[in-house]
Amino acid sequence: MKFRLFRRRLTISSPRMAIRSAMPWPVRWAMGAVMLGFSAAIALWTFELGVSIAGLDKDAKLELTKLREEVATLRAERDKSQSIANISGSLLTAEKAAQEKMQGQLKQLEADNRLLRDDLGFFEKLLPAGGVESVAIRGLQADALSEMQVKWQVLVIQPVKDAPVFNGRLELTFNGILAGKPWTASLPGGAQPLQFKQYRRIEGVLDLPASAVVKTVTAKVVEGTAVRSVHTVKL
Repeated sequence: MKFRLFRRRLTISSPRMAIRSAMPWPVRWAMGAVMLGFSAAIALWTFELGVSIAGLDKDAKLELTKLREEVATLRAERDKSQSIANISGSLLTAEKAAQEKMQGQLKQLEADNRLLRDDLGFFEKLLPAGGVESVAIRGLQADALSEMQVKWQVLVIQPVKDAPVFNGRLELTFNGILAGKPWTASLPGGAQPLQFKQYRRIEGVLDLPASAVVKTVTAKVVEGTAVRSVHTVKL
C-alpha cells in the first residue's frame, strides 16, 4: 500500500503543489500605502498643472487679494463708525450731566429767590413808621406747622442812625385753650437774650401739648426792668 502511494507521487497523476512567497502582511500594507500616496501625489500635481495652464490660479489670487482689500476697508469703516458712536455717547452723557447740573442750579436759584423775596418783605418793616422809637418790634409772625407745633419769627430794630448796642431780652407768650380752659405758655428756655445794634431777627418752633389751641402770640422786648416794645398777633 505504501509503495503504491509513493509511486503515485512520482508519476504525472501526483497532486499539484503551489509555492508562495512568505511576505509579512504589514509589509504588504506599507507597500500599498506607498503606492496609494504616490498615485495621489501624481493626481494632485496633474490637477495643479491643469489649473495653472487654464489660468484659474491667477484669477483666484487676484480675487483673494481683492477680497482682502475689501475686508480691510470694511474694518476701517467699522472702526470709524464705532469711534463716532463712542464720541456721540460721551457727548450725550456730558450733555445729560450738564442739564442735570443746570436743573440743580435753577432749583437753587429759585429757592434763593424765594428767600430773598421773603427777606425783602421782612426787611421792609425796618423802615420807621410814625414817631422815633429806641427799640421797636417791626415784625411778629406765628404759623401753625401742625396740631403740635407753632413756628414763630420776630424782627426787632432800632430805627435810629448810629444807634448804640442794645442789650436786653425777648419774651414770648402763647395764649390759647387747652381742654376747654384758658392756657398760657412761654418759651421752654424762658426769655431769650437779645443783643443787636441795628436790627435782629429771631425765630423758632414751639412744641404744643396735645389738644392745645393757640389763639394769640405776644412778644415783648425788655431792657432791665423796662418794657421797650410789645406786639401781639392772632393765629
